[in-house]
Amino acid sequence: MKRWLWLLLSVIVLAPLAWAAFAPIEPPTRDELFEIPKGTYARRMAGDKVEILPDTIHLTLGLNDQLLLRNLDDVPQQFGPVLVMPGQSFRLPFEVASTYSFACTAHASGQMSIVVAPTPARGWPTLKWRWQQWTSKKENR
Repeated sequence: MKRWLWLLLSVIVLAPLAWAAFAPIEPPTRDELFEIPKGTYARRMAGDKVEILPDTIHLTLGLNDQLLLRNLDDVPQQFGPVLVMPGQSFRLPFEVASTYSFACTAHASGQMSIVVAPTPARGWPTLKWRWQQWTSKKENR
């Protein structure tokens, strides 16, 4: 009887882990949205240290590999070679895993890096990716 209990507990614990490691990852959207809030430029000109974007944005090919910038501010914002007008959005898809650097007027330093990781392989890499996504969402709440 004791052996069956251990077997049952093992299945209860290991089955979800196996699913998380081998099930396909199907995100609801491939966009990673960042918004530039209204008044960002005015606050920066008033001397406020405005931190609206992280120094580095992490994306993953095939999962969340499209950066979506939405300019809700009253002034245009420069992102790389693109001028994003007030009220406009700009979507930048990535097709190659690499580290990219862009000039960005919405960022306090004027620069932003985007690290695009390859699609995680099945097994431990997928399990690790799911864990990182889950823990980062908990931190952002």
